[in-house]
Amino acid sequence: MRGGHTPLPQGVPRQVTASRTRRWTPPGPLDLGLVLGPLRRGPADPTFRTSPDGSVWRASRTPAGPGTLRVALRADSGTAEAEAWGPGAEWLLDQLPAMLGEGDDPAAFTPRHRLVAVSQHRRPGLRLTRTSLVLEALIPSILEQKVTTDEAYRAWRLLVRKHGEPAPGPDDRLHVMPDPRTWALIPSWEWHRAGVDNKRASTILRAVRVARRLEEAAAMEPQQAQERLELIPGIGPWTSAETIQRSNGAPDAVTVGDLHLPGIVGYALAGDRHADDAAMLELLAPYAGQRHRAARLILLSGRTPARRTPKMPRGDIASL
Repeated sequence: MRGGHTPLPQGVPRQVTASRTRRWTPPGPLDLGLVLGPLRRGPADPTFRTSPDGSVWRASRTPAGPGTLRVALRADSGTAEAEAWGPGAEWLLDQLPAMLGEGDDPAAFTPRHRLVAVSQHRRPGLRLTRTSLVLEALIPSILEQKVTTDEAYRAWRLLVRKHGEPAPGPDDRLHVMPDPRTWALIPSWEWHRAGVDNKRASTILRAVRVARRLEEAAAMEPQQAQERLELIPGIGPWTSAETIQRSNGAPDAVTVGDLHLPGIVGYALAGDRHADDAAMLELLAPYAGQRHRAARLILLSGRTPARRTPKMPRGDIASL
């Protein structure tokens, strides 16, 4: 159900009060935190926040322009109630069902291990999001290459706040990420101050130069979409999988090349904390077609090996 524009009080700036609304009832249980959580890049992500009432706010750069979306679930009916602001408001509301997992099919998943079955049973509201926004998922994934999550989150936060723009709507804490041209014009010293090395910065610059072609991947089958992304030097299977999981809602896009995931999967399913990518893929083979969902359920199970090796060393190129 779609509503029209909210009445605009006399003398109040339009970008603060003008909004559109929509209600959508999912076909089954829905947990906003589980579905939309992968879109958040750290606790201080300037494009994402949650409210005490459980609602989720997102600021996005859509094909129609910047937009802000607020989504909440009614406890009595399970209906999602959304409100959106800005030039991208209508686009965001059109995409709301897909973003909340309408195209996902949890029933297609069959647990093959007790741990996975228990994890699935405890989280009936898990659905895989599909944002249809490639760069929004790709750029922070590139920033996360070969560094700690804290370093990547800091870089994303600094770059979006400085080079993005305030998000439309009533929440002045949210920012929309830069458009492709603005990313391309960020000077080298700004990447340096954000702690982003030349390799990752150069990969982002190559990506934004062909932004339109990369955004087309959102409409492709996941494997084709990954292949499109991997045509860009610096984007490999890890980055493409992390992107397509979010932009395309890909249930089988398992992340390879990760520092921790093989050991977590190996430990959870076979007691092998030293599993590598090959061993992880062998363990996930029974879940072909649903390997990303299986990996998420394993991560959500909480059965992870105790750390016995030092964490990835933290770099600080901004201090050099």
